[in-house]
Amino acid sequence: FLDEICQVDKLRDSYGNMADCCGKPDPERNQCFLSFKVHQPDFIAPYQRPAADVICNEYKDQRVQLLGHFVYSVARRNPFLHAPAILGLAAEYENALKSCCPESDIGACLDAKVQQISVIKERAKHIGVKQKHGCRILEHYGERTFQASKLARMSQKYPNAPFAELVKMVHDVKDVYKECCEGDMIECVDDWSEVMNSLCSKQDVFSSKIKPCCEKPVVERTKCIIEADFDDKPDNLPSLVEKYIQDKEVCKSYEPNHDAFLSEFVYEYSRRHPEFSTELILRIVKGYETLLDKCCKTDNPATCYGKAVEELNKHVKETQDLVKTNCELFNTHGEADFLKEVLVRYTKKMPQVSTDTLLEIGKKMTAVGTKCCSLPEQKRMSCSEHYLSMVIEDMCKRQESTPINDQVSQCCNELYSYRRPCFSAMGVDTKYVPPPFDPMMFNFEGKMCDAPPAEREEGQLKLLINLIKRKPQMTEEQLKTITGGFTNMMDKCCKQSDTDTCFGEE
Repeated sequence: FLDEICQVDKLRDSYGNMADCCGKPDPERNQCFLSFKVHQPDFIAPYQRPAADVICNEYKDQRVQLLGHFVYSVARRNPFLHAPAILGLAAEYENALKSCCPESDIGACLDAKVQQISVIKERAKHIGVKQKHGCRILEHYGERTFQASKLARMSQKYPNAPFAELVKMVHDVKDVYKECCEGDMIECVDDWSEVMNSLCSKQDVFSSKIKPCCEKPVVERTKCIIEADFDDKPDNLPSLVEKYIQDKEVCKSYEPNHDAFLSEFVYEYSRRHPEFSTELILRIVKGYETLLDKCCKTDNPATCYGKAVEELNKHVKETQDLVKTNCELFNTHGEADFLKEVLVRYTKKMPQVSTDTLLEIGKKMTAVGTKCCSLPEQKRMSCSEHYLSMVIEDMCKRQESTPINDQVSQCCNELYSYRRPCFSAMGVDTKYVPPPFDPMMFNFEGKMCDAPPAEREEGQLKLLINLIKRKPQMTEEQLKTITGGFTNMMDKCCKQSDTDTCFGEE
């Protein structure tokens, strides 16, 4: 396939430096091409749906061409979306056409379906971000971390499945991800299909919740199973304290094969705690591993690891407190105030980042609040930490090419599961020296009064960021005084005939 691409005339005219990849040997050539993927290609115009009768005629006369064009349109706008998800979307698109084209008012029917399809597209974008994140974990942290994360998640989702079955499934999923992340979409579809067939052939072993998914056509199965609810956990699971903490012979089980012992601990702990995030579970397992490494070298290991529960509960408390505090702030004060609070926090942590990028990060973190804080309590932590990990991973990816500051570098070099707590605990960057005062940073013009509300709000948020950049040590009281003054200035000056003079004076 790459040989074909490298034969394309004028490849350099269309794709610039990407053409240099053709001079590299495999597998570097493939990695080189993959490095040019961008998450949201801004040079591609939004999709314009053809007229209803045109679509239906084309579907009737040239079905393969129409669906092929749909696959092409979705794939080029979502470069990290794995092939099975794209084919699943095409199947849902075709289902919409099948039900609407016989209707008298095709347009109205398709408009209603578009609402469904836009929800589907949003889900697809989310799956794309998750799959990109999975590839990043596999590439950056290696197979051990990737498999531990998947084992934790699958043990939560399929708590009735035997340990050996889940270990095999995790290994298979890791192999599928390797194919998909390397861009081999034919193998990617084929391998996902095999994994799903295997899961469906043993659905009684895995979960009662995947039966409806397994009855769907092959292309619709993968997404359905990925999105299926967690199975109910078994009743009367015994406490783990006896086996992993009170047993005086833990080191004898641990020392011959660390990974096998810890994998079983991940499984047992995760199936008991569907309410925890996989990142928290990985921190608990790492904490337990560190404790055993230390204690098994002492004369009295059992006394040493006997305090494990208190140690490991510190991780639980930190994460629970973080989610509780942030969701209370979000649910009490609303989206706008939450965004301002996040911008203040993160501008103080990394004032070197551009105002636009800080605003983008703030909006992404606020979207986490919108998505997660309305969920039932037992789903909030998993949702919040999962999405925050993706936002942080994105920041760390940028940090590789454009270092921000020592604090951010330190957190980005942490283990995958420890990054989020590191960012949360990060304080004001005390080494930061604000740039010389630039009046243009605080340039107010009459056009701010006429700007649409969204534009005016964005202007105020950028002002807030620039204020913190000038004075990162600013107290909350000082900030309230200045933002209150800003609101009064807007109210006063926007009523004047000569707004610019008023802004200048104020």
